[in-house]
Amino acid sequence: MTTELRRVFDEDAERYDRARPGYPPQVFEDLAAAGALPPARVLEIGPGTGKATVSLAELGYRITGIELGASLAAAAQRNLVDHPAVTIVIGSFEEWTLPEEPFDVVFAATSFHWIDPATRVSRSADALRIGGLLATVATHHIKGGTEVFFAAAQRVYERYDPRTPPNLRLEPARDIPHDDAEIATSDRFGPATFHRYEWDATYTTSEYLDLLLTYSTTRSMPRPEQSALLEGIGRLIDEEHGGRIVKRYLSELRLARRIR
Repeated sequence: MTTELRRVFDEDAERYDRARPGYPPQVFEDLAAAGALPPARVLEIGPGTGKATVSLAELGYRITGIELGASLAAAAQRNLVDHPAVTIVIGSFEEWTLPEEPFDVVFAATSFHWIDPATRVSRSADALRIGGLLATVATHHIKGGTEVFFAAAQRVYERYDPRTPPNLRLEPARDIPHDDAEIATSDRFGPATFHRYEWDATYTTSEYLDLLLTYSTTRSMPRPEQSALLEGIGRLIDEEHGGRIVKRYLSELRLARRIR
C-alpha cells in the first residue's frame, strides 16, 4: 500500500476514533496464553487512535507505538494519558530506528497489510528477541448480520465506485483462508498459529455512514461520487431496514515466534 493512502486515515482522526470498532477481548487473552505475559515489552505498528493499545495497556504491557499519522498519534496519546508505560512515536515502521533492546512482541492490529510486504516480516524479526512473538490481527467483513442490506448495498457501490468488483458477495468465515504464506517462507519464524473470532456490531444510519468515511476506499473517491454513494447507502438503511443494520466481523489473530 502506498504511503499516500496510509496518510488518508490521518485526515479525520476524531472520526476514526469515534467510528471504528475495537477488538474482541479474546485477542488479548490468546496473546497472553501464547506466553506474552504482561509486563512484556510490545512494539505496536500503526496503533491509530489506540483501539487495541488501550486494551494492551490495561493488561499491563509496556508499549511503544509507532504511528505514521500525527493526528492519529495525538488522539492515541489522549486516549492513553492514564497509562505512563505507553509511548507513542510519530514515524513509519519501515524507517524508524530500532532500539538496542529487542521487544518481546511486535503487534499490529489491522495495520500490517499497510507495511511493505517485501520487508515487514524480516523487520519485525529484527525488532524481536529470539523467542519473541509477531502478533498480527486481520479484520474481515464476512457473511452474516443484515445480509439483505449488504447485497443491496453492493449495487450502490457498483453504480458509484468503478473500482468495485462486479457481483462481489460476502463469504462466511470458513471460506476465508489463513494467510500464512509470508511466515511459511521466512526463515526467521516458526510456523504461524491462528485464532479466529466472529462477532457482530450494530450501526444506526449515521453511525454506519461515519464508519464508511474511515475507509481509505471511500475517502479517496471523488467528492460527487462519494456523496452519492453515502446518500444511497443511507437511504437504503433508513427506508428498508428501519435505520439500523448489523455487520458481522471476523477478527483473526496470527502468531509466529522468532526462531533466528
